[in-house]
Amino acid sequence: MSLRPKSLPPSPPDPRVAKAAAGDRTCAEELLQELLPRVRNLVRYLAWGDVDVDDISQLALIEIARSFHNYRGEGALHSWAERITTRVALHHLRRRRAEERRRTSLSPAELHVLSPRNEQPDEYTLRRKTVRMLDDLPDDQRQALVMHHVVGLSVPELASELGIPFETARSRLRLGVQKLREQLRRRGSS
Repeated sequence: MSLRPKSLPPSPPDPRVAKAAAGDRTCAEELLQELLPRVRNLVRYLAWGDVDVDDISQLALIEIARSFHNYRGEGALHSWAERITTRVALHHLRRRRAEERRRTSLSPAELHVLSPRNEQPDEYTLRRKTVRMLDDLPDDQRQALVMHHVVGLSVPELASELGIPFETARSRLRLGVQKLREQLRRRGSS
């Protein structure tokens, strides 16, 4: 099961990016509107539950808008935006975890039980099922899987982005895939 959308052939750089970087608000708004669904989906894959998705997505869009001048057009705009989104989301999630540790003396297991899950009735789409399965993974494995299979980072890039050794990145990917397969087997037998 691949979470990564099919690749499109390379296209010439969007001229709106240069205009947005030069201060054209209309072009910036158009680009951000186009990127919003991808940004939001990626954040949802990286963040546990729906609690912080809108906040993190907004922070990511702000950082993308601030960084239009850094886009060189060497790759797809959405790939560039996904990398920014990943960095913003991981930074936010690390900061939130540190704040939670400072505010409480509860164990991580107790925090997991007390965290809101916002389980709402849904249309049982593949995406929601996938997100639920990702929610059951430990943070480090979920983030590694999303960054590798959705964002498309190689294992060395993943290790560099997370600041971990290469073998640790490979291990997180392997363990995450194993746990997803176990979940699929359990769901298939129920």
